[in-house]
Amino acid sequence: MEENGEEKLIAAVRHIAKTLGRTETMAEDILQVFSAFDGRFSLDKLSSDRPLPRRPSPADSPAAGTAVAGGGGATAGGREADDPRPPLERTIRTLDRQISRFVASDRLIWSDKADAAAFLEAVTDLLATIHDLESPSGPADKSLLDRADDLLQRCMLRLEEEFRAILDRPDGCAAAGGISTPPSEDSDSDGADEGEDHVPVAAPVNDYNLVIDALPASSIADLHTIARHMVDAGFGRECAEAYGVSRRGFVDESIARLGLRPRAADEVQATPWADLEDEIARWVKAAKMAFLILVPSERRLCDRVFASLHPFADLAFAAACRPAAAGLLCFADAIAAGPREPERLFRLVDMYEALHDVLPELDHLLSEQYSATLRTEVAAAHRALGAAIQGIFIELENLIRRDPAKAAVPGGGLHPITRYVMNYLRAACAFRRTLEEVMEEDATGVTIPPDPHHPSSSSLSLQVAWIMDVLQSNLEAKSKVYPEPPLSFIFLMNNGRYMTQKARDSELGALLGEDWIRRQMAMVRRWGNDYQRATWTKVVAVLRMDGIGGAAASSSAAAGKVMRERLRMFNTYVEDIWKVQAGWVVVDEQLRTELRLAVGALVLPVYRNFVARLRQAGEVGRQMDRHLKYSVEDVETRINELFKGGPRR
Repeated sequence: MEENGEEKLIAAVRHIAKTLGRTETMAEDILQVFSAFDGRFSLDKLSSDRPLPRRPSPADSPAAGTAVAGGGGATAGGREADDPRPPLERTIRTLDRQISRFVASDRLIWSDKADAAAFLEAVTDLLATIHDLESPSGPADKSLLDRADDLLQRCMLRLEEEFRAILDRPDGCAAAGGISTPPSEDSDSDGADEGEDHVPVAAPVNDYNLVIDALPASSIADLHTIARHMVDAGFGRECAEAYGVSRRGFVDESIARLGLRPRAADEVQATPWADLEDEIARWVKAAKMAFLILVPSERRLCDRVFASLHPFADLAFAAACRPAAAGLLCFADAIAAGPREPERLFRLVDMYEALHDVLPELDHLLSEQYSATLRTEVAAAHRALGAAIQGIFIELENLIRRDPAKAAVPGGGLHPITRYVMNYLRAACAFRRTLEEVMEEDATGVTIPPDPHHPSSSSLSLQVAWIMDVLQSNLEAKSKVYPEPPLSFIFLMNNGRYMTQKARDSELGALLGEDWIRRQMAMVRRWGNDYQRATWTKVVAVLRMDGIGGAAASSSAAAGKVMRERLRMFNTYVEDIWKVQAGWVVVDEQLRTELRLAVGALVLPVYRNFVARLRQAGEVGRQMDRHLKYSVEDVETRINELFKGGPRR
């Protein structure tokens, strides 16, 4: 009768636990309270007929198990107190029941904090049990250890699922009462893109001096707890890889928002350059966002999730970031390996500068075992772009050399190659700092020592000066195409003056130096003098009075005849000059004025003196209006009409 009363009392306790315990864990906690309050309510008696699993308790120790077995206590549903199995086997059996219920659940364990705590406690108990089984003093029961390992494997698979679920939630929070992040501007207001495949992404930004907190602190704490248990169980790599797979979608989609998609190198190189220019502009923004925002943010998140769990923090970080980064770097390598066409320079400089700006930031972010490879790859892409820029300058030299010297520019004007090269170099020198850095490094990134013959000159200044020498040589070869030597000098003057003007008051001039500008100006003056000698020397020589004085002493008529003949020759010469040179052009207005003044200063005083002497030449002087075809003013006017270009008259 007493035994029947005890059974009723135990049944009542079970009913209370079942009614008040909303979860299995809470019910078990209530039973433990009763057990501690009254010795008659041992956990073996209270839980013998309950379907809920229970935590391992002191009753499962060898001593307690022996006492229970010897006590003869029994329940209606079974007699675990009389269970003859070893204590560790009973513990594993109990843990199996408890863990299996969580593992089989379709509901997220972490949707309920109490369930999450109970599950983790069961995992901790299982790890302790496995440790006891593996210890030298433990029972050598391989089948029991295999059963425990299998149960641990199931625990880890479920923990990994929970880990992924917390990472992949759109708001990064628990289903109950999480903190939602506002949608980005690019998201559809109707939520059409939401669903089980939705991946949260970082919205495009212009300020790169920020860090994204992709998950709230509560989620990070849950992830860290799961990661710590998986690492303790020897599943750290699996946890890191699960992290990488989940976060990789965030990084990839955030970069895709900027209009980039992964492309093979051959596809990139087959794309027309006009299309690539737009893509490169997007790439520059994506590279800065990836390496200045996403990578630091992922490093920060990994370091919090895997705090004190090295090297798994770096492994997870590399798994999350490296694929997207590799896609960006593959594009850069493909561009760097493309043709060395000069027009590609400026976009390559943009890409080079983008990686140059991020490399210092990556030194501490990508310094550990798994991420250091990514730092090496970024540096390699940076060097490849630098080598491509160097190659473009070499190709510019070759382009100048290959430019044919067959067709002459009409009127000795400015040659297109001169205009192209000078404007190109002037624009390139806007990136002087970057180009100097590029030119100072060899293909391995090692700085090239200065030229011992030009210790004060940078590699870029020497390169540009060499290109100018190549251009000058090419222009001199082109000048020989003109049949009239004076026109060759006009051509050289025009192009030499243009080179000087483009260099002065610019970074190009600062790069070439004042000595180069002075030498160039001296060459232009020399070509001007060469033109005057080739064109006007014979004209002035005709007007010289040498020899006319002797003729005048013998006969004024003879002197007049000589002067009349020279005047005729002068008229013929200047008419030929005006006829031939009417279409010649001096492009620079100042140079044109200077050249006209120089010609006038050479010709007009001599002609004026000749006309004055002619008026005094007796009969010829009296008939001067018959013989004088051009006045001094006429000659001056015709000189001032030279070098305008246009059709010949």
